[in-house]
Amino acid sequence: MSKPSVVQMPKRSRCAIYTRKSSEEGLDMEFNSLDAQREACEAYVASQRSEGWAAIRERYDDGGFSGGTLERPALKQLLADIEAGLIDVIVVYKIDRLSRSLMDFAKLVEVFDRNSVTFVSVTQSFNTTTSMGRLTLNILLSFAQFEREVIGERIRDKFAASRKRGMWMGGFVPMGYDVRDRKLVVNEAEAQTVRMIFERFVVLGSASTLARALLTERVHNKRGKQIDKGFIYKLINNRVYLGEAVHKGSSYPGEHEAIISQDLWDSVHAILKESPRARGAKNRVGTHALLKGIIFAANGTAMTPTSTRKGERLYHYYVSMDLLRNRDIPDGAGPARLPAAMVEGAVVAELRRLVATPDVVARVIEACRKGDGCIDERSMVEALRKFNGLWETLFPAEQSRVVRLLVDRVTVSANGLAVDLRNNGISMLARELTVSTALGAAEQ
Repeated sequence: MSKPSVVQMPKRSRCAIYTRKSSEEGLDMEFNSLDAQREACEAYVASQRSEGWAAIRERYDDGGFSGGTLERPALKQLLADIEAGLIDVIVVYKIDRLSRSLMDFAKLVEVFDRNSVTFVSVTQSFNTTTSMGRLTLNILLSFAQFEREVIGERIRDKFAASRKRGMWMGGFVPMGYDVRDRKLVVNEAEAQTVRMIFERFVVLGSASTLARALLTERVHNKRGKQIDKGFIYKLINNRVYLGEAVHKGSSYPGEHEAIISQDLWDSVHAILKESPRARGAKNRVGTHALLKGIIFAANGTAMTPTSTRKGERLYHYYVSMDLLRNRDIPDGAGPARLPAAMVEGAVVAELRRLVATPDVVARVIEACRKGDGCIDERSMVEALRKFNGLWETLFPAEQSRVVRLLVDRVTVSANGLAVDLRNNGISMLARELTVSTALGAAEQ
């Protein structure tokens, strides 16, 4: 009696189909490139059904990702499933769909070999398990990488040629312009702000000072964010505002309209040629903020000097750092911004009043008695009485020194100003004034 024949079924191979497209163009269509790749791969898997091949349900589609990198979400998921032992065969339309880099593909093949996974290209017949198949794969990958590099060179050459013709090639749209029909057109509202920044930089000579003023005035950039010093430097160094197109450090006449004149550009960059340290020193000498470093809000927050220009006039203020840093102003902190002339005048008036009061004169005399080598008391009292007239003759830098000698702290609150004097400041001032008066009398 003959034995029944046993038919051995082929081993089942789980096939994962991977698709990729470099750009997102056309992916919103009902039937796109990814669908076409998948359909061809599914047909190939179906033709190998007798070998036990079957496509798994999971989709591995990377739309809008370059083949020059492995940082693709679907590819990462595919590699994770391979490591988990869920895949036996990887099917792609062409090998460059999986990678265009020879080095990257070598890493992928290492993963495939470690997990006994076969790689198949529908349009390029080869087997990665044989030495001839690996050679064929490497040759095809070399050509794929070469094609990618040539395409990149063509794109860079086209970009450079377009920039030399002054064309706008995309990217971040600078403040002062909008893009219409792939060309820069002037946004007049923003252009006025750009011109204002250039013009005020010429007047102030300091990006830090200008940034504080713009912060106080709540001037914003194109994205609605507040303007800082870094933004100002980028803006005043952008040759696009001269109507030029820049590529790799070289500038060419642009197709767009200029916002500022060459004279204004030259004025700004004449200032920039001077060292930042020298410009900062010049700016500090030019603007004497009497209360800088000694004026505070009622909650202890420092107030810093700043300025703003309206027409031809420059206005100076003391502004709370809470306001400059966009922090909430606590209740009872007092005004967040005060005119510099008003608050400085109030402090100087208070100093003049305090110096002339009998109580302060008595404290000075007492301090003098406790000290060694005291100057004549009558001469000291006479010198303090002359302080009011002497103040007007002092240079701004000397006035600032005297204020810092006398005042320890100025506190601004809703109820007014509080001036805290230094304990030995008036005594030191009285000695200076007495010596100065004595020298003046001797010269006469």
